[in-house]
Amino acid sequence: MTRDELTRKILSTKRAKGLSWKTIVAEIGGGSVVYLTAALMGQMKLHPEQADRAAKLFALGEDEMRLLQEIPYRGSLPSVVPTDPLIYRFYELVQVYGTTWKELIQEEFGDGIMSAIDFDMAIERQPDPKGDRVKLTLSGKFLPYKEY
Repeated sequence: MTRDELTRKILSTKRAKGLSWKTIVAEIGGGSVVYLTAALMGQMKLHPEQADRAAKLFALGEDEMRLLQEIPYRGSLPSVVPTDPLIYRFYELVQVYGTTWKELIQEEFGDGIMSAIDFDMAIERQPDPKGDRVKLTLSGKFLPYKEY
């Protein structure tokens, strides 16, 4: 079984059981809803005890449980420019605001990058009279470029 096939199996079982990601994360434990959802979507790995609980929840076999613990091939969107409208909006944000983020971050911190490895993220619903808003908080460690 490939990691992509396992992700499809997990999503199928989630749908069949009527589970939410918050319920799944509460059952598996040991991480944030963002990290554990990413792991079950094939972008992160689980610790053995988490993989064991996920295997029980999703009726996975031993090989599938081990696959959840392997370091994945990350960034596996099906196309370079995403076609899903929600994902595309993030691509659009980078196209429109990427140079602004770069300028403002480097003015504040210097020449470097924001880590996507030493990283936290939170997604929240913000009630608003004009329609609820999505609040996405990204927090990555600043890594200065090394001169050599």
